Amino acid sequence: MSRTAFLFPGQGAQTVGMGKELYESLPAARQLFDQSAEILGYDLANICFSGPPETLNATNHSQPALFVTSLAALESLKAQSPQVLEDCQAVAGLSLGEYTALVFAGVLEFETALRIVQERGSAMQAAAEAVSSGMVSVLGMELPQLEELIKQQRGPDETLQIANLLCPGNLIVSGDQAACLRLSEAATEAGAMKVLPLAVAGAFHTPIMQPAVDRLAAVLEEISFQPPRIPVIFNVDAQPHEDPQQIRELLLQQVVSPVLWEDSMRYLLNTGIDSFCEIGPGRVLRGLLRRIERKVNCENITC
Repeated sequence: MSRTAFLFPGQGAQTVGMGKELYESLPAARQLFDQSAEILGYDLANICFSGPPETLNATNHSQPALFVTSLAALESLKAQSPQVLEDCQAVAGLSLGEYTALVFAGVLEFETALRIVQERGSAMQAAAEAVSSGMVSVLGMELPQLEELIKQQRGPDETLQIANLLCPGNLIVSGDQAACLRLSEAATEAGAMKVLPLAVAGAFHTPIMQPAVDRLAAVLEEISFQPPRIPVIFNVDAQPHEDPQQIRELLLQQVVSPVLWEDSMRYLLNTGIDSFCEIGPGRVLRGLLRRIERKVNCENITC
């Protein structure tokens, strides 16, 4: 019998128009978007469906948008194949997607999680605006070589570090903008296949986001977390955790710590997971998974 894990995408997967078809055809999806408008205080559906891109891509909008749209896609899967949801053995989400995973696993209720995501997105946007910083995708370079380049290009009092370890040959670096520019040039000269600046507000998953952690901590302190009904593999250490207090701490650490996505996928594969389902906008996670284990099956429930 196949053992399946669900994967939920993070920031960067959003596209204008996402969720519109589900909103128009599926009452449960419409209810999620309508409820989100009441909670957030603005029309999230309109931003998802019509943009403009710069509005949707702003961190304070893109995080709630991806969270709600991914859950709408989950409702689509539930309507089509309810047994698939019942058979799911584990979940993981990339950065913001971790909150979607926690809702599916019963750790948080939808409304509570959306309020947290709203504060998380707003806090991260504010932290990004306070410092000129960014993120750079480096393709085709081994981790030790890139880490050495980072050490060489990081100036005094600058932040520059690995932010996402996605799959072999696909690493994301975050830090001060000037350091990111120097790193981009150095990686290109050192033979990286491709170096691309990412269209994000700032250096996520680095200490530059510490002010966001401080804001988020005040919110999470008031939240009641439940033990997960199925394993949730966390970004910070690529391990499952059940203790609610530990989960709260991991969500705070995640904002300033590297995302260990490749390690998370290898953990799931090593526990016997042999089938995956990416639920939400895009197909990024499926592509990463195939770079980690080419033969594994991964379906997409998009929106």
